[in-house]
Amino acid sequence: MTANDVASTTQVYRVYIKATPQAIWDAITKPEWTARYGYTGLVDYELRPGGAYKVYPTEPFKAVSEAQGYPVPEVIIDGEVLEADPPRKLVTTFRMYLDPALAAEPYTRITHEIHEGADGVCALTLTHELEGSPTLANIVRGSLEPGGAGGGHAWVLSDLKSLLEIGKAFAE
Repeated sequence: MTANDVASTTQVYRVYIKATPQAIWDAITKPEWTARYGYTGLVDYELRPGGAYKVYPTEPFKAVSEAQGYPVPEVIIDGEVLEADPPRKLVTTFRMYLDPALAAEPYTRITHEIHEGADGVCALTLTHELEGSPTLANIVRGSLEPGGAGGGHAWVLSDLKSLLEIGKAFAE
């Protein structure tokens, strides 16, 4: 594998958030938070190695998708918790089911790492290993945003930052 192959299959995003590690952890792992930012999915984690990870669509998510002609499955993302070290690190597998092409791609791997810094600022780093999943890679990179697929991980992390720092997500 060359450096270019790794660069095209692994995406890394980092955002600095003025919040506690626990607040960031909760915003990633609790459905009452995830329903408020990004794509508004309702997460359900069994926070232990081997535990299930699922994301369910909210009613507003369903309404927007169905208005654009895209039916929404009951579970839009699933995976397995590989590592859970609250409030520092969460590693899961990830597969999206919003269309048959995405569902046919293999599970990928997402790592969230939270590092506490100075002055109440934490670094949240999201690493997504996407080998064998080119459609998902384009979506989470934000490449399909002009077609209505959203801004991917960068947009979700920016929205999470806004919610935790000012108390409002982009849509609020």
